[in-house]
Amino acid sequence: MTSAPKKKSSRIQRQQRIVDHVVANGSAAAGELSELTGVSLMTVHRDLDDLVSRGVLRKFHGGVSAQPSTVFESSSDFRLHTHIAEKEALGREALRFLTPGMSVLLDDSTTALALARLLPEVGPLTVVSNYRQVLEALRDATDVRLIGLGGEYSRTHDSYLGLPCQEMIAGFSVDVVFLSTSAMNARLTFHQEQDLVLVKRAMLASAATKVLMMDASKVGRSALHQLVPVSAFDHVLLAGSLGADLVSEIAEYADVRTVPVDRPVTNGSN
Repeated sequence: MTSAPKKKSSRIQRQQRIVDHVVANGSAAAGELSELTGVSLMTVHRDLDDLVSRGVLRKFHGGVSAQPSTVFESSSDFRLHTHIAEKEALGREALRFLTPGMSVLLDDSTTALALARLLPEVGPLTVVSNYRQVLEALRDATDVRLIGLGGEYSRTHDSYLGLPCQEMIAGFSVDVVFLSTSAMNARLTFHQEQDLVLVKRAMLASAATKVLMMDASKVGRSALHQLVPVSAFDHVLLAGSLGADLVSEIAEYADVRTVPVDRPVTNGSN
């Protein structure tokens, strides 16, 4: 019984290593990935089949290649294992905006999930979200009144989207919304998918206070669709290594808080 979580964890770590390698190199052969991970070809093929079925990689004769960034960056499975320390730091900082009794709206970002895991510390709250992972994280929190947003289920995002979701959001008036998105520069925020843009805009329209949480990998970039101007947010929380000039430029449009990141302590020079 005790070996199952460890086995699952090692599989997730192995698959993340495969994804990182393929993304960095564009493509890879199964034999190459077997050498990289130290497991059999059969195990690699099972991993690849799983990653392909989740839309993270795509298979071709002799190997696999990375999906366009707009695809794998949307995958909840992929996002759950990236920039974890930054997201946890953003979640801790976001707690400063909350007091018991507030109503909170969370989007389907894994950054918002990092905050959700901390919400039982606050006290009585009402939490509204379309992200299945948030609902699972808070299902046993007795001080949290939990409201799930419905709609068309997206396996890629592990969340509920579409017109029914937007219409449900429009029926709420919450104290604060916390969200993240694919990219931002000093003036604008972006997302690569139209459906997500519409849901996030609806969330922003339903909240009195609007908080954007972004790790450094998303800053100084753009994506296909403009979401809203940075000035639409009351507060912008940033974590990771960022240039002072860019942070100052963002601060012209919203209250900006840079968040220190606690890195896990590891043995050895790395």
